[in-house]
Amino acid sequence: MKSLCIKTNDSDLIHDLLNEFNHLTLKNVCFSENKFKFYKNVIIHYYGHDESLFLSKVASILSFLVIDEWEEDLLKQVISQNYFYFDSNERNKILTICFDIMAEDFSKLFDEKFNLLYPIFYDFLSHHKCVVLNGFITFRLKNYWSFLDRIVNEAVNRFVIEKEYLEFISLLKLYINSQTCTCDTVHIVFSPCESLLLDKDKNIIFVKDDIFKAKILSDITFSSNDYILNSLLTLLPKNIYVHLIDGYIDEFINTLQLVFEKRIHLCTDCNICQLYKKSKIPHTEHL
Repeated sequence: MKSLCIKTNDSDLIHDLLNEFNHLTLKNVCFSENKFKFYKNVIIHYYGHDESLFLSKVASILSFLVIDEWEEDLLKQVISQNYFYFDSNERNKILTICFDIMAEDFSKLFDEKFNLLYPIFYDFLSHHKCVVLNGFITFRLKNYWSFLDRIVNEAVNRFVIEKEYLEFISLLKLYINSQTCTCDTVHIVFSPCESLLLDKDKNIIFVKDDIFKAKILSDITFSSNDYILNSLLTLLPKNIYVHLIDGYIDEFINTLQLVFEKRIHLCTDCNICQLYKKSKIPHTEHL
């Protein structure tokens, strides 16, 4: 017979454990709950002959339990300890980004987490009859904590980049709103690799990489079309018509919409669009 005692002072966790053991597809198992001064105990007895299968089932249950029930609190703990200088709202945003990261490749990352937890639980249960879950998670899951730390670090990097991006957009908007428009209309024939800038008469505006009149531009890079943005900040047109030849909207277009707001007009099927769909970026001075 193999007997195990799982200790925790978390009532919800006890409930989840009892529910999992109640649905355990393994014969010759009985379990009970006992409450003591500091911990609630779940006692499990196995009377069968396949002890490794029994330990595997319990280790799997405990591994899933950590991921499903404890992981959010553990992520909060990592964020609070390592990035305490962010305010509570910022820490909550970082936590949300952590979940987004793990959702991007859910199956792969879930398997990675499970493979970090399962062998530690299995090995420990093979040599011990009692496990205090809180202490076990705190002191024996070093690799799992490293995984969480990696996720949090990536989330913080994304958060900082997004924060700097939004601050940059805010600065550009302040700059635009404080300046006088110098022209009425500009057209952008948009391509993710290279775009064409046209004036109101559809003459090509030649973009030079030494145009830095808009001095608030930083070293933040959005795409190969950054010089287009720089030129727009120099020209400050009242209306900007963006001709989306392929109907494709990338980060650069999103940036233009955030910066110039109602001045931006998207187009996919006008004469300029139709002309460009039939050819490459024209090399003449007039369309």
